[in-house]
Amino acid sequence: MSELQDLAALIRADTPLIVIETPDEARIVELFRQSLLHVWRALYRWSITEGLRRIDLDREDPSEVAPDASTTLAEIRDADQRGVYLLLDFHPYLGYASTQRQLRDLIQRRDCQPHTLVLVGHGIELPADLEALCVRFTPRLPDAQALLKLVRDEARAYATEHGGKRVEADDTAVAQIVRNLQGMSLTDARRIARHLIFSDGVLDADDLPELARLKFELLNRSGHLHYEYDTARFADVAGAARLKRWIEQRRRVFVEGDAPPGLDPPKGVLLLGVQGCGKSLLAKSIAGGFGVPLVRLDFGTLYAKYHGETEKNLRAALASTEQIAPCVLWIDEIEKGLASGGTDTDGGVSRRVLGYLLTWMSERKSKVFLVATANQVHELPPELLRKGRFDEIFFVDLPDAATRREVFDLHLRKRDLHPARFDLDTLAHDSEGFSGAEIEQAIVAGLYAAHAEDAPLSEATLRAELRQARPLSVLMAEQVDALRRWASARTVPAD
Repeated sequence: MSELQDLAALIRADTPLIVIETPDEARIVELFRQSLLHVWRALYRWSITEGLRRIDLDREDPSEVAPDASTTLAEIRDADQRGVYLLLDFHPYLGYASTQRQLRDLIQRRDCQPHTLVLVGHGIELPADLEALCVRFTPRLPDAQALLKLVRDEARAYATEHGGKRVEADDTAVAQIVRNLQGMSLTDARRIARHLIFSDGVLDADDLPELARLKFELLNRSGHLHYEYDTARFADVAGAARLKRWIEQRRRVFVEGDAPPGLDPPKGVLLLGVQGCGKSLLAKSIAGGFGVPLVRLDFGTLYAKYHGETEKNLRAALASTEQIAPCVLWIDEIEKGLASGGTDTDGGVSRRVLGYLLTWMSERKSKVFLVATANQVHELPPELLRKGRFDEIFFVDLPDAATRREVFDLHLRKRDLHPARFDLDTLAHDSEGFSGAEIEQAIVAGLYAAHAEDAPLSEATLRAELRQARPLSVLMAEQVDALRRWASARTVPAD
């Protein structure tokens, strides 16, 4: 059934109380106007500023009744014909016991017509006894056709305001813009489309990053997500050839939905590895490889002292992520947020968070690709590692000689130093056991040493810094060796 048919069915059934949570009041009012074509009722709209007005007529007459909640409910009780009453932002006035009693009498049809009352607003929380008597109606989000019409309407509006100058639009880019606007209300989608069009009168591929940023800022009302503006390219990452190939094979299916029957879209990967070996950079490069936005979830901001708040924060963050889709969701050092999942030291909060996360991972249908990174695999709950939670578990090991050579090349070029001036093979040999981050810091230390001597960075200075450094594979040799042994038979090497 369509959204309009669903609503008409509720009215035809004389549903006493309907609750609609939405910021788009105008669309809801128009939807009820359209419902009159399917089932006739007198239609009224109420707000604290305008009072009660009948809106199914050609004109809207000002109400002669005081706009306060109690007087309005009394007026509805005395009406001589049944009607539909849209009460905009009425729920704050239900804090009074007398108002609740009046509303309950109307719902139970005591000495009144079988009216349908509709509470419309944002974040409507009802007393438990009223909640049991209501039906919550969730408006459907606009489909691709409606969003395309919206973009075209805004393009015509631009032409009207600019003396007939037409918007320059690339059809492929417009299709991508419409796809990225899905999951948003018409009001929010119109706001973004208008911004993109009116900024320069052009719709092309250059608008996609700005669209992603605007969409994130609009939807991340929880504040628990962080938009990562600087995603990386695979060319910026040394090694990880197997992971890069794995992502490239799934790019078209994830982004375009171009999958044959029976092939599920990719859902996510878990990146385990030694600290400093590039897991965070790989997470950024996966988003760059897919060509979609990257958002990071900080588990530390989710936890709250009040019962149920932490789980509520997680639900809000994941819901925001789904509206931003297609995107990559990065949970960095996931073990820190879920490590206590097997104990009751936190009152079971971590256990409930883990349970909700696992359910979301298994049941989500949105194009959200999850990338979780972890350093301490032994602190991860077994449920998270079970086959099927992630598409694959990759291990990011200490770089081999060829990868270390590539790391030196990348970081030297990044600092406008010519790699040809250095014997990269020798440097790769001297840095055995170093992670990518440690190699970068050796270059930084070498630059400081050279700067102190007012000299350019030389290979000798760089090799001296490598000899002085003690990598993590030496400082924590037992832990690193244990992790590598554990991963050797249980994970897929990223390289």
